[in-house]
Amino acid sequence: MMLFQTHNNIVIMFMIMFFIINTILVTSSSPSILRPGFYSKTCPKAETIVRDVMKKALHKEPRSVASVMRFQFHDCFVNGCDASMLLDDTPTMLGEKLALSNINSLRSFEVVDEVKEALEKACPGVVSCADIIIMASRDAVALTGGPDWEVKLGRLDSLTASQEDSNNIMPSPRANATALITLFEKYNLSVKDLVALSGSHSIGQGRCFSIMFRLYNQSGSGKPDPAIDPRFRAELNKLCPLDVDQNKTGNLDATPVIFDNQYFKDLVGGRGFLNSDQTLYTFPQTRGFVKLYSKDQSKFFKAFAEGMVKMGDLQSGRPGEVRKNCRVANPRPEHFLIENNLQDSDLPM
Repeated sequence: MMLFQTHNNIVIMFMIMFFIINTILVTSSSPSILRPGFYSKTCPKAETIVRDVMKKALHKEPRSVASVMRFQFHDCFVNGCDASMLLDDTPTMLGEKLALSNINSLRSFEVVDEVKEALEKACPGVVSCADIIIMASRDAVALTGGPDWEVKLGRLDSLTASQEDSNNIMPSPRANATALITLFEKYNLSVKDLVALSGSHSIGQGRCFSIMFRLYNQSGSGKPDPAIDPRFRAELNKLCPLDVDQNKTGNLDATPVIFDNQYFKDLVGGRGFLNSDQTLYTFPQTRGFVKLYSKDQSKFFKAFAEGMVKMGDLQSGRPGEVRKNCRVANPRPEHFLIENNLQDSDLPM
């Protein structure tokens, strides 16, 4: 009987140690050390797999890759690049998908699902959803004519998300350059980074919802934004009349499926779609970069790639994991059981 109990105690202690080690490995709380080629041995085809799925998404619906590219900004600014924005709501957690800046705006989550499914078939449990966002954002730019760059990888996925944090951090389409500069400075991103990264609006579309105030009641004046070119304003009035379904979309620049510097040319001409875009030209501190990038696409491409890498370095240092499904955190009841036991001091000394 004593031998049986001793054997059971050994097994229990072994299981406890196994789960503790597993918890430490999977839920590290120290910042990840990011580097190029992180998956060169564990999943050598990871970047190729991501790009192949993005190519298919581009052919199926060009707008989808523009949507995925914006995931990096919406993810990294809210508690670091940890794929928290991909988590669905649960009975105990309000996620970020329905946050003010994301609801009816962020889309094409299914593209990330397809990337994750392909990676899980090739390398189960290896590539994080946070790294998928970084790779897919880069590929969205490269596949539509923009710059290509080497990405640093090795991020972990968050265990939770916060709608409140997203609401408190992410800027409104009404934001002016001063507010945007202040926001970017908090993340050690410069005015140059701000203007270059705003060039992500070189591809994709925006909703009428985001510009109704510009067209009909700028700053509570009951009048349109005087910075809008009159001919462009007539086009927007036609696209977004007062009685429009405000989820109707319009192009963010004149070449919405090509990543180029047309966005900046449009700003110089008073044809910026969003207030947060046009303000970059009307504000003295940002105007010089807008002019520069409108004339020199290569300098814009270089600054954009540098800004994306810098933004990709943002981390919270919170515990993380590699999710099996980007929409939900991995189930871990055993971990919580052990943690509770440790807290209750039920284990033998």
